[in-house]
Amino acid sequence: MFQVTFLGTGATVPSADRGLSSLMVEHEATRVLVDCGEGTLRQIRKAHLGMRRLDRVLLTHGHLDHVLGLAGIASTLELWDQASGLTIHGSDTALQVARTLLDQVVWPEDGPAIRVEYQEVKRDSPVLDQNGLRITAFPVRHHETHSFGYLFEEAGRRPMDVGKLEELGVPAGPDRHRLTEKGSIDLPDGRTVRLEDVLGPPERGARLAVVGDAERIDDLVEPVRGADLLVIEATYVTADEGTARSRGHLTVRDACELAKRAEVRRLLLTHQSSRYDPEAVRREAQEFFPAAEIAKDFDRVRAEASAG
Repeated sequence: MFQVTFLGTGATVPSADRGLSSLMVEHEATRVLVDCGEGTLRQIRKAHLGMRRLDRVLLTHGHLDHVLGLAGIASTLELWDQASGLTIHGSDTALQVARTLLDQVVWPEDGPAIRVEYQEVKRDSPVLDQNGLRITAFPVRHHETHSFGYLFEEAGRRPMDVGKLEELGVPAGPDRHRLTEKGSIDLPDGRTVRLEDVLGPPERGARLAVVGDAERIDDLVEPVRGADLLVIEATYVTADEGTARSRGHLTVRDACELAKRAEVRRLLLTHQSSRYDPEAVRREAQEFFPAAEIAKDFDRVRAEASAG
């Protein structure tokens, strides 16, 4: 299961109700920021998320409305001594913007007191693969940028089958815990029960896809296919398709069409323009894809694997 907190859902410039692009993904003890627009530090504090264990940022691309907040995050992590380091992932051009911001503005003289690593993202290569979590990147087209989306995948598992446990006479409580920890237990009647004897069928983990700014969807269908939750921009309503095309962004219909073609379970639209009424955008989206919603700043949602 992934917990997603939207920290900024606005497009290009902040408004009274929406900050700039950023969201936090949490999976067990791992916390990751995707994009870090201006004001992200304030949004984190307002959301009561805190800074502990926040040591990784994934940039979708290098436009300033997705990057400027790195200055506040990095300098505060150093000031409060709450992280041993910060790793920033992104394309070559996104990392160039991040380096310029941090090396020339935040630490222009002596450099940071914390470790800062810049890791260039490669197409379809793992960004992170540890503790039951795998993050991979896939290319996204947006203007002339080198942009990426990110797929978060939780490792599958085989939970114990209560029916099998009861059939074999393994009582609830400490014995079942020891069976999980040790892989086998000896029962009072002399029988040995192995963990594999009581496991149920495999269950896949949750899948979360996050896309920043984009201008087309045909090359995104396979990367996000089957996601339990797709987060993606929809800067323009469908009636303004011409403007969307000229500015390298998606319409509401584009994003919903992607969700349908990729058979995702749930769709959350972000990067919202202040020119539109959010409720009108939501109604339009649900005409195309009933499981669509419009993300708001500080919304917290879960991405969970389907039961089927």
